[in-house]
Amino acid sequence: MSQEIRRSCIDCAVTRCDNHTSTRPHPAFCVSQQVTEEQRAASLNQYLTDQEDQKLAQVAAGIESDGYRKWPRVQETILFAKRMGYHKIGIATCVALLRESRILAKMLRANGFEVFGVGCKTGEIFKTELGIDQAHQGPGPVACNPVLQAQLLNEAGTELNIVMGLCVGHDSLFYKHAKAVTTTLVVKDRVLVHNPVMALYTAEGYYANLMRPLEDE
Repeated sequence: MSQEIRRSCIDCAVTRCDNHTSTRPHPAFCVSQQVTEEQRAASLNQYLTDQEDQKLAQVAAGIESDGYRKWPRVQETILFAKRMGYHKIGIATCVALLRESRILAKMLRANGFEVFGVGCKTGEIFKTELGIDQAHQGPGPVACNPVLQAQLLNEAGTELNIVMGLCVGHDSLFYKHAKAVTTTLVVKDRVLVHNPVMALYTAEGYYANLMRPLEDE
């Protein structure tokens, strides 16, 4: 059964909001044009009245400008942490990426940061304890524990957390429970070597099946 599609920014090929020199008209469904002055003022006021939000926005813009097409994301992350004045960095890592997280920790420590990392299997909670049925015990019986990862990093007093390859949904739980500002360095994709955007780039070819309704196996 077809559903009516509400057009939004993801359907736009104009992006006049980003290029004010463009002469192309805004599309009829332009979300930016539908924003009220009250909404715009409220978002601006958030930056102007919350010192942390204002600094985050300013530093992020500086990193984007200074490192544009020059710095890899690892470098951007390190310099972002430096410019924010952070000292203690938390790493929430998948245990399958401990090698990569150790390398990241070495880079951060070389730049003067204190680093504390927590692996996803910490606490060794079994999937059966979470009510996960026997059909979904793979690839092992121990469950990922992003809630504990967040709690331990909260207790450690981290100022910035870096997510390293947490599973879909497990990352959501971590973001939900972490108190510190969080950024993501590695996104888990076991098939595409942690490069999930490749499925989008090949959506008219190898992954064309994703353009159709998927059956949940």
